[in-house]
Amino acid sequence: MVKVREKLTDKIEDFTDLEQWFLRLSQLSPSLNHDGVIAACEASYYAEQQAPANDAWKLSPSCFQTGLEMAEILAEFQLDTETIQSAILYRCLREGKLQLADIRKQFGETVATLCDGVLKMAAISVRSSQAPTNQALVSNQQQIENLRSMLLSLVDDVRVALIKLSERTCMIRAVKNRDRDRQYRVAKEVFEVYAPLAHRLGIGHLKWELEDLAFRYLEPVTYKNIAHLLDEKRLARERYIAKVVETLTDSLETSGIHADISGRAKHIYSIWRKMQRKNISFSQLNDIRAVRALTESVRECYEVLGIVHLLWNHIPNEFDDYIATPKENGYRSLHTAVVGPEGQVIEVQIRTQQMHDEAEYGVCAHWAYKETNSKGVSPRPVDFDSKTAWLRQALELHEEVGSPNNLQEELHGYDSESRVYAFTPDGHVISVPRNATALDFAYYVHTEVGHSYRGAKVNGRIVSLSYQLKTGDLVEIFTRKGGQPKRDWLNENLGYLNTSRARAKVRQWFSTQNREQNIHDGKMMLEREYRRLAVSPKKLKEILPEYNLSQVDELYAEVGRGNVSTTQIVRATQLLDTASSKNLELPFAKPAPDSTAKHKAGRETETAQPDIRVRGVGNLMTHLAECCTPGKDDGITGYITKTRGVSIHRQDCGNLARLEENNPDRIIEVSWGRQPASLFISNIEVSAYDRSGLLRDITEILADQSVNILAVNTASEKTSHTANMELTIETSGFQQLGSVLSKINSLPNVVEARRIVKDA
Repeated sequence: MVKVREKLTDKIEDFTDLEQWFLRLSQLSPSLNHDGVIAACEASYYAEQQAPANDAWKLSPSCFQTGLEMAEILAEFQLDTETIQSAILYRCLREGKLQLADIRKQFGETVATLCDGVLKMAAISVRSSQAPTNQALVSNQQQIENLRSMLLSLVDDVRVALIKLSERTCMIRAVKNRDRDRQYRVAKEVFEVYAPLAHRLGIGHLKWELEDLAFRYLEPVTYKNIAHLLDEKRLARERYIAKVVETLTDSLETSGIHADISGRAKHIYSIWRKMQRKNISFSQLNDIRAVRALTESVRECYEVLGIVHLLWNHIPNEFDDYIATPKENGYRSLHTAVVGPEGQVIEVQIRTQQMHDEAEYGVCAHWAYKETNSKGVSPRPVDFDSKTAWLRQALELHEEVGSPNNLQEELHGYDSESRVYAFTPDGHVISVPRNATALDFAYYVHTEVGHSYRGAKVNGRIVSLSYQLKTGDLVEIFTRKGGQPKRDWLNENLGYLNTSRARAKVRQWFSTQNREQNIHDGKMMLEREYRRLAVSPKKLKEILPEYNLSQVDELYAEVGRGNVSTTQIVRATQLLDTASSKNLELPFAKPAPDSTAKHKAGRETETAQPDIRVRGVGNLMTHLAECCTPGKDDGITGYITKTRGVSIHRQDCGNLARLEENNPDRIIEVSWGRQPASLFISNIEVSAYDRSGLLRDITEILADQSVNILAVNTASEKTSHTANMELTIETSGFQQLGSVLSKINSLPNVVEARRIVKDA
């Protein structure tokens, strides 16, 4: 049966009993600050007394009592005062009886940050619990993994996860007298998310209780059957274990070894899982009778093992050395099964006291052994861990969800810097790359949702096409019947689509349109871009060899299909102008059939030149991908190959989209090494309907793009309410200029922004 620890809060009748409660609490964690903990108790107590009744929380346990119970759970982990304060205050904050600003003012930034972190985890849990069980955008197992990943990505401080675990422990204890539906929902969340989280942190102290309580409500008949089988043999088992403990203790004392020997309770869920995994009955289990020996050193662990095997015959294939080979979460112990007195099978666990503390308290136990003072007492650090250590210790998949193929892929999957986890309105978690927009999100939900995209709300507010999602965002996509993708979505300067997968879907859609329409649309797009940049389109024929094309109409069609971007064409035109002005060989000379190798070698050699050095990939070898041969003005993304280091692709490369879909863990962010030595001076003209703040918005865009403004001239026409602005700016070239003009054109009230060429 599940054994819930005695709660100190059961002895609190009113606020005056708190002093006695704190004395008992301080026995668990002597370093706690009395005034700080009592102040948090007072704030929670009076906030609950003064808050108006709220029907949404009327069946929930008292905030005050829950906070004290959470503090007791965490005090067993020897946590600091700020963590205990946060636990005491959290439920009042969640139920709206305390405000975060008030907590920050009275208890400081650290306590407020911890409370806010737990609040974010709670918001995600609520959204997830609202997901309908009859819908599946992805597999249920993948949804569970996405949710765990989302929760972990929010945790920069391990104490946040510990507070949340204590809160969920209190909640599943409290649903004993609630309706069946409530019991099931809380148990399902605990079983799928929080018990595995406790296991990843190595906290067996909570893991077993969470699993057993959840199993009790998820499989009530099975739970009762196993509990009954355990209970009917309990007295005989206890007498037998006492005899084994006495025999082993006498043998160890004779050998001069001091060890703490005790019986070990077997948890109901663990029993059921082993029965399922080995397909055996209850009577065939080897470890219903179990003892544990705690020694003073690793050497003594192996000495005790030898004595156990001398006393009783060990069972083949039932020995595990987790000291020499610890489990993924750091668990260390010796496990063996022997045939004991009367021919009964006994499981014996042997470990040091430190190993036992680590098994019970996981990540929390590490701090007890980091350093000791002159009295041999381990001081508790104020801050537990850096994010790097948190990832190292916590983010390991274990047997509940299957082992990872390799550690690098697993860490990548949980790296909050590389993935964003956002919700659909139904509560499904969708994982998208960092910098993804709501439009990218739509394509990750379903291709047709992306094609029919009309707009989006994020957390209840309408957002722009370029809004980049954050972990925990609730995204609602609006679609139109018969909607179609827009060609502007492929304009990388606008930032509407930032993932290769979504861009590939849009390009694929346009590639299916008829050739004449693609030629027309491509021509219109190019003419608009050339006009905006004040570039002559007369030299299009001269850049055709760059794309292995022979006719301008074919180039228009490629642009219309989305296979070639206007940015690429403008870049090629700029290179052509540069070569012509300096009387250099044209950069797009079509290679002869026998010079292909030489041409490729020339492309490859470019990566060694200082002005196109790639950064962001450490000391890895890099090379330009031959499928898209990116230039120094292109946006680029890296792909880690198996044998050739990192291949550098253009961000709009079709091959990159397929690579990202099949192996997202190998995609990395890269950028060109340094800015061009020379700057490109341009005059731009902005025509707009006048409004307040227009010039400020334009200058903010230029500042964000790191563009220097050399001159500004504005003129407003009051009768027509129009404004004309001329700006002289410095950019790195046509690509950056195009990006600036695209962003200015997207501003409200702007009619047109374009480059102008003044006569000398």
